[in-house]
Amino acid sequence: MPDSPQPPVNLDLRLVRCFTVVAEHRHFGRAAEALHTTQPSLSRQIRRLEQQLGARLLDRTTRGTELTEAGEVFLPLARTLLRSAAQAMARTRAAAQPARITVGYTMNLIVTPAVRELRRRHPDADVRTLHLAWNEPREALLDHRVDAVVTRLPFPTDRLHVTVLYDEPRVLVVPLGHRLAGKESVTVDDIAGEPLPRAPDPAWNAFWRIDPRPDGSAAPDGPLVETVEDKAELVAAGQAITIIPAGEHTGRLRPDVTTIPLEGVEPSQVVLATRAGDRNRLVAAFRKFAEAHLRPHPATTR
Repeated sequence: MPDSPQPPVNLDLRLVRCFTVVAEHRHFGRAAEALHTTQPSLSRQIRRLEQQLGARLLDRTTRGTELTEAGEVFLPLARTLLRSAAQAMARTRAAAQPARITVGYTMNLIVTPAVRELRRRHPDADVRTLHLAWNEPREALLDHRVDAVVTRLPFPTDRLHVTVLYDEPRVLVVPLGHRLAGKESVTVDDIAGEPLPRAPDPAWNAFWRIDPRPDGSAAPDGPLVETVEDKAELVAAGQAITIIPAGEHTGRLRPDVTTIPLEGVEPSQVVLATRAGDRNRLVAAFRKFAEAHLRPHPATTR
């Protein structure tokens, strides 16, 4: 006999979101604060989700909240489900409003000339801009928070269309009292024993720490950082030195650090990234204007 039809799935995405926040914080109190709700209300919502799924997802312990075996299985699926829902909403809205584009950009990269030209050529379009953290571009594109991003390599480029706009030299940042401060230029050999900050991104570490070094040796480990501000503070305090694109320090350089040209290494690349296969006419137009109008700051060229 043919299989009987399965009952329709009735999974409340708001409850799924609540679960992922509790799983992230491993604590109902902190999760409730993040969700701007109360602990009793959050507990009820988690129980409702568990009833819908027919499985217990979380256990409260004296140390906080732990995922059950079922919760461990459901967590990555829940995150995928929420991301798919966000993409479905974004794509539907984009189809209903084709004359809209959001251009993302990361630190110290100027998109104004290309955005200005896009607005001039398409006066009826809704053209928006959004600043992104250094590690957000790919996720922001795939989540449809932005439609184009001007940023720096390296980052994973699968499912994306990437156009190189220009190169930027890399420079070394050291505190003013450092032994290398004041030199006209330095090489990788000059910093062989110097610790450099690490980021939670292997591709970033390989490029910006030059790890491994040309001779195959590992770059000395420095502290783990996630923000540019923390990295600058470490350098100023003499705990590490760091390598940045020349354009990053323009107008932002702290008075207690200095930069030195780093010779013998490939430059950083500023790129325009969009979703592969995106047919939005404004994306194609912005790509053309970005290639024509976005250039490195004069201070970054030598």
